[in-house]
Amino acid sequence: MSGLSLTETLSLLSLTAACTGVLANTLQGEGEPLIASLSFSGIAFAFSYCLIRWLGNTFMKAGLKGRDMAKTRTTEIPETMGAVCAIVYLLVIIVFIPFPFYKDIVAATSGGGNRDVVFELKEVETGRLLHRFPHSKLASYLSAILSLQSVVILGIGDDLLDIRWRHKILIPAFAVIPMLIVYFVDFGVTQVVVPLPLQRYLGGELFDLGWLYYVYMAAIAIFCPNSINILAGINGIEVSQSIVIASLIVLNDALYLSPFSPYPHPATDSHLFSLYLLLPFIGVSAALWVHNWYPAKVFVGDTYCYFAGMVFAVVGILGHFSKTLLLLFIPQIFNFVYSAPQLFRIMHCPRHRLPRFNARTGLLEPSVTYFQHPPSVFLGLALKLLHRLRLLRITTNANGQVMECTNLTLLNLWLVWWGPMREDKLALGILGLQICFGLMGLMVRHRLALLVFREDNLRV
Repeated sequence: MSGLSLTETLSLLSLTAACTGVLANTLQGEGEPLIASLSFSGIAFAFSYCLIRWLGNTFMKAGLKGRDMAKTRTTEIPETMGAVCAIVYLLVIIVFIPFPFYKDIVAATSGGGNRDVVFELKEVETGRLLHRFPHSKLASYLSAILSLQSVVILGIGDDLLDIRWRHKILIPAFAVIPMLIVYFVDFGVTQVVVPLPLQRYLGGELFDLGWLYYVYMAAIAIFCPNSINILAGINGIEVSQSIVIASLIVLNDALYLSPFSPYPHPATDSHLFSLYLLLPFIGVSAALWVHNWYPAKVFVGDTYCYFAGMVFAVVGILGHFSKTLLLLFIPQIFNFVYSAPQLFRIMHCPRHRLPRFNARTGLLEPSVTYFQHPPSVFLGLALKLLHRLRLLRITTNANGQVMECTNLTLLNLWLVWWGPMREDKLALGILGLQICFGLMGLMVRHRLALLVFREDNLRV
């Protein structure tokens, strides 16, 4: 990879200097953590952009490289560059730790603005008024960092060792254990609001799921990283879908803040916590997107997919809006359900299911899986029904037996619907779908939900 141009160097230096100046200014007041997070996002973008350029050749020398098979000329480019962004992100949110608690550190400890106050001896012995410090918020933040570090290690291990899917699918559940423990100690709510039509059958407005609620949150931590990893295979799609989802969550968070919420909302702190984690994530992802968009100069690797998915799981669980989060994952949920017959070996699943590149036309076409033996009667009927519904494409022999069908992924289905297209057009189509369903999910959450629930917590 080439180094930074003079224009890029000056632009990134200017961005870093401006963000550093804003950070220094926030410390003159009460810390202003949201402004500080925005500044750290700019710094994270600049550092990630530079490191991707500087480390690309180093990664290739270490064997972390691959060929872009959807191009006429398949040159080798660096892989696993998502690990660079993940590490920059972790360092940024670690350095950010004092800012959300700056006001508490100054106001609630004698090391700050209380030097002129005289305390009784028994008050001094309690530890500089540390009983006023929001330890629960700090515990949530640290557990989030620990879970993210764990899943980044998994992603790097997968990129280096090419771990089998069935071996790695449950590992995010172990990474989420620190968060679940903090949730149990700090929040502990396992009740869900029952829709109005079901309240007479479930005994009231709230229904306690008990330990099943923790199973549900662990399932979210498993699903989010793997769902990003499954909807992948073309330039820019992993990073782009992650930026769209993160932006939609930021939009949802903003609804709980001024001026959209005219008074301090009970959920304000939870959504500020979400913003503190998402803004730097968007920063590092934007830097990676510049290099991964068509035609890609780098590959993101599995590390980024797991890291991005776990960021969403963290903010959804600790921000207490995991159900809203799922409404923003509708394309990923569809892709998982649609892919289930291949993922669970009901039918043959090739190692890679990405669309096939036609070197003659320069366009992507749906890839297919072949049946060495005719499928069972039930599976054959199901495939023919899906073919009639235009949910896949099959080829049959003279006896009407299915011999091949398109691979069951949303990318291939899009090509079945709209025909062969260039790689960037396919990515833009999927992103348009993601944006439309995301905005629809937010509308369902804050408008149509009132048809089956008594109230929306945005109006609490």
